[in-house]
Amino acid sequence: MKRYALLLPLLLWSHGAAAHPHVMVGMTSEVIFVDGKVAAIRHHWTFDDMYSAFVTANLGKDGQDPTPEELQPVAQTNVESLREFDYFTAPKANGKKTPFGVPKDYSMTFDGAEKTATLHFTLPLAEPAQSKLFVFQIYDPSYFVAFTFNPGQAVTLTNAPAGCSLSVTKPKALDSEDSKKLNESFFSGLSPGSDFGSKLADRAIVACP
Repeated sequence: MKRYALLLPLLLWSHGAAAHPHVMVGMTSEVIFVDGKVAAIRHHWTFDDMYSAFVTANLGKDGQDPTPEELQPVAQTNVESLREFDYFTAPKANGKKTPFGVPKDYSMTFDGAEKTATLHFTLPLAEPAQSKLFVFQIYDPSYFVAFTFNPGQAVTLTNAPAGCSLSVTKPKALDSEDSKKLNESFFSGLSPGSDFGSKLADRAIVACP
């Protein structure tokens, strides 16, 4: 089954001729609390129709849409491969970077009407965070993949203590110098340690008393 999975990390670094970004992802996220602490983030990433066609190629029987059971190995392969990239998720609790544990509850579904695949997975924090301020961004540093929160309830809180609030802020507009750089040669020349994508990413902010 793995031969059907076009790995997201491989797409990231196989830069083609098209302009950035190459893959579009619409997303929602859940911040999950346990005993008053931030314990995990659960992601739901819906890929654009072109990537979805790649990732579901040769799946589905007799012209039918692929089932969750058929897509499960694809979900597993993608989630395991994303580890190298820290799952494109950058969380901070009270200003300090927070590492993740092992992902769980991963699956993939397919919307036959929209012809899009959605990857679902939960990222537990290595240690639950007792945090007055929990902030996270989701982005590809090279901007090969564009992550955008879906309109409406882009981020939700689950089992949050009373008084916790949530906001999602848009990135600041790029200055003129950065805007001038936005061409394919610029992105192709980014060093592995570059973090340009953070400048273009939304920021989810959870504040608790």
